[in-house]
This record gives sequence, C-alpha cells and structure tokens, in this order.
Amino acid sequence: MTTEEQIKEYIASHAEPKRSEIQVLHNIILRMMPACKLWFLDGKNSEHKIVSNPNIGYGLQTIKYADGKTKEFYQIGISTNTTGISVYILGIDDKKYLANTYGEKLGKASVTGYCIKFKTLKDINIEVLVDAIRFGFEVQNEKGG
Repeated sequence: MTTEEQIKEYIASHAEPKRSEIQVLHNIILRMMPACKLWFLDGKNSEHKIVSNPNIGYGLQTIKYADGKTKEFYQIGISTNTTGISVYILGIDDKKYLANTYGEKLGKASVTGYCIKFKTLKDINIEVLVDAIRFGFEVQNEKGG
C-alpha cells in the first residue's frame, strides 16, 4: 500500500465530523506544500506494539541527535486523539514560540512546544493555525533541513 493509500484509509477510518476535519487539514497542508514528502506512521514500534496515535506527516527534515546520529523525519504532522486533533510542528528550537506567537489568537486550543491540540476546527481560528504550519515549514527550510 502506498503512503497516499495509507493516508486515505486512515482519514476514511474516522467517523464524522473528525473525518472531514482531518481531510480539510490534509488539503490545506497539501495546498501549502504540494510537492512535500508524505509520511504515514501507524503508531506501532518495531515489535508492532502501539506506542502512539497514527499520524500523517508532511515535509522532510533531518533530526540530529546528541550522539551524532541523524534521522529523517517529517516537519508537520497531524493525528487524531480521543478528544480531538493534534497538529505537530517539529524542529522549532524555542519551545515557547508557538504558545507565545499563536496561543492567544488560536482560540480553544492547547499549545505546547511543538503541538497544537484542539477539539474541533470550529473552536479555532484556522488562519492562525495555517500561519503556524507555514512557520513550521519555513523554519526548517531556513535551517536547510
């Protein structure tokens, strides 16, 4: 199964309204970065145990670990959880940047160093979320990764 097929199946596996909301986010990100690398992580580790919620990833960055090893990973991710939707914006060095820049303008969302979590798209300002996602792509492009 291709990554695109896995993503389509993942989106289709959700009940409404979450299905439509994930599709809307997926379409927004693809319009922003139409040629970006797509990822699908099923949430299972190498022993096939569930370690996280499945998620869709967009873009490409190289993560550098303290021991010098590197790993390719996505820049932006989306996933569902029991209470709503999470948008991951990875690679931002300043862990307070998202909350300080977008937190108050987003609406009903919780914002951590790299995650924006909300119950439904109706609860947030989508334009502010789009700005945060755009920033996530740009910060990685500036780093060259």
